[in-house]
Amino acid sequence: MVYRPDYFQRQGSELMVKMDRFEGDLSSLWKLQNLPPIHHLTWDWWWWLVMLDDGDERSAGKQLMVLWSTKDNPLVEVNGHPWTPVGRPGFDEDGAIAMDGMIAAWWYDGENMIEPLILEESRIIVLAEGHPEWPHDKGGIVASHTEKEFSMGLKPDEGKFWLRLDTEYGDFDLEMRPWNRAMSSLKVAQAEYGMGMGYGISRLHGSLCSGTIDGEEVNGTAYFQKVCVQAPSPPWFWGMLHLDDGSYIDWFLPHLSPTITARDSQPWKRRDIAHLPLSMGGLFHDASRNRSEKFGEVRVERTCNAAGLPTFHVHMWNGVSEIRIEAKAVTRAHWTFDQPTRGGLTSHLTYNEYPLEVVKLEIDDEKGIRTRKDWGVIRGNAEHSWGLLH
Repeated sequence: MVYRPDYFQRQGSELMVKMDRFEGDLSSLWKLQNLPPIHHLTWDWWWWLVMLDDGDERSAGKQLMVLWSTKDNPLVEVNGHPWTPVGRPGFDEDGAIAMDGMIAAWWYDGENMIEPLILEESRIIVLAEGHPEWPHDKGGIVASHTEKEFSMGLKPDEGKFWLRLDTEYGDFDLEMRPWNRAMSSLKVAQAEYGMGMGYGISRLHGSLCSGTIDGEEVNGTAYFQKVCVQAPSPPWFWGMLHLDDGSYIDWFLPHLSPTITARDSQPWKRRDIAHLPLSMGGLFHDASRNRSEKFGEVRVERTCNAAGLPTFHVHMWNGVSEIRIEAKAVTRAHWTFDQPTRGGLTSHLTYNEYPLEVVKLEIDDEKGIRTRKDWGVIRGNAEHSWGLLH
């Protein structure tokens, strides 16, 4: 490789420093419609992925995913459930938001995948900074208007998020606190493609998590993102890893594939043998080297076991480092979306999430080679989608 120091995002000794509060543009968490909404396309959600220690030390641990979502569409079938959001989000004079939405979640307890843990339509309320019902200068809340509590929020001192879910499988009462500056500073990005289409995303690459599930204490880490998408989304690969020294790796590969025409959620498709990347991106917050690196070359391939669960083979490189990952899915959660479109047709999207066991990790840079044995606990999740919702 040719040495290219411009791939580094150096922040000196502050990159991995511990923090008392989350940083970044946290006010973006409580806002919608930075882009003018587009009927049938605009889709907003708040999304937590929590990865918890497992008493039996299974490598994937326990995992929880939960989201609050709204879509600018009169009908979408979610896992066969007709979802009929009415109207667009409404705003009061103090900035509160009310919308028709859906709360969805799955729970992997280390042995069994419970999906859905939650799948419920509800009014969703967002309150934040300075509202009379949230009389604080900072923080905010996203909550469902239901008999059971499904809420997330940021405390006014910006030192902790909470996540509370009241489910038939147990009560989840979790708190997320900052991990390090690279992980726990909110990153905000927005892009417009033309004709009003585009996306906006606010995300925390990592935080430390603790709390209780049905009264039992748990610990682990969490990833968060708030997303607005208003464009048809082609199939994609995405994945992320939390390493026990405070490092973070992710990859993203939207692509064209014969599976763009898929109409079902079967876990493995014979025609899913090739894909053409539309873009490539990867990120590595490296605690050991005290730096962050971006990757513009990313390859993702898959093999599959008899149960239809994939192993992801990820290869990323830039002018400084080369990363190879072999990550095996231990279970699968999936969501199917079927949306009426033009001419009486229905468009389809299957969105898969896979808790991972990292069986191989190799990082080669100017200081040498590190392998899987250089870390203890590595937890992660991968996504793969097919179809095209429009």
